[in-house]
Amino acid sequence: MKPSHAGHLAMLSFSVLIAGSFSLGALAANEITPLALNSVRFWIACAIIGTAAMVTTGIPRSAAQAPWRYLVLAGFFTTYFVLMFEGLKTAAPVSAAAVFTLTPILSAAFGWLLLRQVLTGRMALALGIGAMGAIWVIFRADIPAILRFQIGAGEVIYFWGCVAHAAYTPLVRKLNRGESTLVFTFGTLLAGAIILTFVGWNDLMATDWGNLPSIVWITIIYTSVIASATTFTLLQFAALRLPSSKVMAYTYLTPSWVIAWDIALGGTAPPAMVLLGLVLTVVALVMLLRD
Repeated sequence: MKPSHAGHLAMLSFSVLIAGSFSLGALAANEITPLALNSVRFWIACAIIGTAAMVTTGIPRSAAQAPWRYLVLAGFFTTYFVLMFEGLKTAAPVSAAAVFTLTPILSAAFGWLLLRQVLTGRMALALGIGAMGAIWVIFRADIPAILRFQIGAGEVIYFWGCVAHAAYTPLVRKLNRGESTLVFTFGTLLAGAIILTFVGWNDLMATDWGNLPSIVWITIIYTSVIASATTFTLLQFAALRLPSSKVMAYTYLTPSWVIAWDIALGGTAPPAMVLLGLVLTVVALVMLLRD
């Protein structure tokens, strides 16, 4: 398989798996603090990826050079996850996923700033169409609400997390010095786990771990194994093989997958008018993926 095709397959898998964290995260967000939840999930994910790296490629001493790289990457990615769960306390999963689809246009901007990746006219048009689709979903197809541009607090909080996520993608390519995907992911996860434990120590101590609802543990396990270890690896794998804007283009599929997750978990489908926004995001995806 060509490296670019492998990158596309990785991001398609990423979009399906990451969508589950929105639906499950919304169910658990008000049962545990974001710092406590993410501290535990990062340590679990770190253990999984660290073991996988040791068994397969090994962790060479050269990977420990310039450890500040991992701290920088972890700073952006932990910010994203903490703000995501903070936003999901009040934002609906589909609405939050629509905010997530704004990351490609942000990522394209950071890609130009950090890597001088050029945004073509067609790509700019695609990002604009995707942004319109996202806005349509975020405001639930309510035109008066769009004109007033009154966004919920949860969506605003999560938007700033998406800014951090968008900066993270081109930084992976800029800071990688030839390390394998597993090794580079392990370094970032370890740095993230240390940061979250330090910042969230009070929350970790105050949490009544023995009496948490089962949905919290389900969310922790899913986000640790799938939404951290697996998607973290998929994202870094793709970021080394595709331009930043194409990597993040797959986020346009996330709202559609979130709807599927919500229905599978017993929820209901959104109104038909909202689905028009999802159609626009898929159109944007197709336009971005064309060579």
